[in-house]
Amino acid sequence: MNAVRRATAILIDPAAEWAAIDSETGDPAYVLSHYVAVLATVPAAFSFIGACLIGVIVPGGGTVRTPIFDGLFGAIFGYVLSCAAVLALGFIVNVSAPAFGGRRDFDSAFKLAVYSFTPVWLAGVFLVLPGLRFLVLTGCYGAYVLWLGVPPMTKVPQRQALSFAAVIALCAFALAYLAAAAQRLVFGTPGL
Repeated sequence: MNAVRRATAILIDPAAEWAAIDSETGDPAYVLSHYVAVLATVPAAFSFIGACLIGVIVPGGGTVRTPIFDGLFGAIFGYVLSCAAVLALGFIVNVSAPAFGGRRDFDSAFKLAVYSFTPVWLAGVFLVLPGLRFLVLTGCYGAYVLWLGVPPMTKVPQRQALSFAAVIALCAFALAYLAAAAQRLVFGTPGL
């Protein structure tokens, strides 16, 4: 799997890419090691650069930079939590799909969680500059990608897809927020 090609396709034409993803046989370990492992480095790397090398301007205090040691371990911690969050989201999708008329299939649920998280990871490039951090909100495009992927991946009926996608998007937001809050609390570095 080419992670760059898949990420580009999921951003540009998500509906067509979901059809291609649905036809693939994807082992979660393979998807985790060949896609998640690559894309989860984006917010970790840019958050490290932004916190340690560029810094944050504090009113009346000048530029404050996170120490390299804290920034490095914060980036590693954020990377691990990002991978764990998408795995947890896959479990949530798998468990809750039958409540919305869908099927329980962890492989498909995990792929739905992973590929709909793509815009969130890529929005991590905006962690590099303090003035651009608000642009991480572009990761909300992932909710649209998720909504398009719900019917083919979980077989949730179209009339229930929006409700299911909203529930899963809220869970994804909560997981991402908890991961970022934990990273900031433990290491003092911004996370995604």
